[in-house]
Amino acid sequence: MASQAADRGDRYVSFLGLDCDAKADAMMAMLSDAMRTSSSQWVGYFEQKLAENHKMGRDNLYFVGSQVNALSAFFEEEGDEEALSLLSELEDKCC
Repeated sequence: MASQAADRGDRYVSFLGLDCDAKADAMMAMLSDAMRTSSSQWVGYFEQKLAENHKMGRDNLYFVGSQVNALSAFFEEEGDEEALSLLSELEDKCC
């Protein structure tokens, strides 16, 4: 079992080398781009949550980690496989 954790990169030991902040920033850029062109009801939800996140002074990684399910539903609705892949990687390795 310990070797499985080592193969995946045990996120509880260290985030070093995973570049989680940069990946979260990329995820947020994808979200911003998608929100500009989408008519989904998720857009209003994310506008509210982004404003709350900013007001609380939380970083992008915190936002992604707390919104994984909503982000997944939105990007599935949008058919954005690249964003879903990045989100999966963030969830697995960084959150």
